[in-house]
Amino acid sequence: MIKSTVKKFAEEQIAPLVSTMDENAKMEKSVIQGLFQQGLMGIEIDTNYGGTGASFFSSVLVVEELAKVDASVALLCDLQNTVINPLIMKHGTEEQKATYLTKLATEKIGSFCLSEAEAGSDSFSLKTRADKKGDYYVISGSKMWVTSAEYAGLFLVMANVDSTLGYKGITCFLVDRDTEGLHIGKAENKLGIRASSTCPLTFGNVKVPEANVLGQIGHGYKYAIGVLNKGRIGIAAQMLGLAQGCFDFTIPYIKERVQFGKRIFDFQGLQHQVAQVATQLEAARLLTYNAARFVEAGRPFIKEASMAKYYASEIAGLTTSKCMEWMGGVGYTKDYPVEKYFRDAKIGSIYEGASNIQLNTIAKCIDPEY
Repeated sequence: MIKSTVKKFAEEQIAPLVSTMDENAKMEKSVIQGLFQQGLMGIEIDTNYGGTGASFFSSVLVVEELAKVDASVALLCDLQNTVINPLIMKHGTEEQKATYLTKLATEKIGSFCLSEAEAGSDSFSLKTRADKKGDYYVISGSKMWVTSAEYAGLFLVMANVDSTLGYKGITCFLVDRDTEGLHIGKAENKLGIRASSTCPLTFGNVKVPEANVLGQIGHGYKYAIGVLNKGRIGIAAQMLGLAQGCFDFTIPYIKERVQFGKRIFDFQGLQHQVAQVATQLEAARLLTYNAARFVEAGRPFIKEASMAKYYASEIAGLTTSKCMEWMGGVGYTKDYPVEKYFRDAKIGSIYEGASNIQLNTIAKCIDPEY
């Protein structure tokens, strides 16, 4: 039911706007409003706070379906449901939940602020500081690659309250968009997922009340690791959906296109490629769904999440590249959506833990197993 509902919404309300949003590097307000109206921005949030009260696996299915039509929209929904909402649900006080979860489920987009100019894969070498002054903190520093920044009303900011403690000083703060001193920079001009806003942020002595500390002081690094492990399953779902959407568009074309008196699809050389890609897509789907199953069963899932994210990202790149080749010259033009799928796929092996980081994590998990 979730899949069919989201499929209908994506095809009717998002699909007609995809090309324009990509060209303008801007998400249409109607799309964002539609996500909230459909209950897709608070999937796991309890109904008491205006959420849908559904499962983590539901989030995975929603992201997959959205990505079949537009990976940028899928990302907006994914981060809200697998990073922002879970952090507040798990670590927020009752007052914080009442204040923020209700808005996140119905109207407000959240952004996660971790990366910095010199803190990418080595994210815990961050330099942004939070100095205690009475009953509030003063945040100073800058962040980069902040997804959804242009549209966000709430920022979850990782800052260090005591640099002498290293990463153990990192603390998470809830910072409202209109807080004085918070400046959202110019959106990055990106290759793909262009409708998803990615901006730098600067914090010029931003005053945040002590009540806006999320969870415990110095536990920000633990929260970031925990939620990003879960978030990787969301990215796997995004890459899976993107690849499937591209495949679903391409196959009907190569069944219709005739060369040398027969359908392109009927050439054995192409059939073998199609069969291989279809098999790899199914493998990526099962890796992703299995990782989600581990989460819901309360079992350790770090290795499964990394495998799903790594493999789905690689397969998205391979699938979109192959589809473009199968389409021939028209696949390389903006008249067809395949080139956009191809551009959107590349980010999968870079963000929320680059492919090499995933391989490191998988190896670390295998080591103690033997």
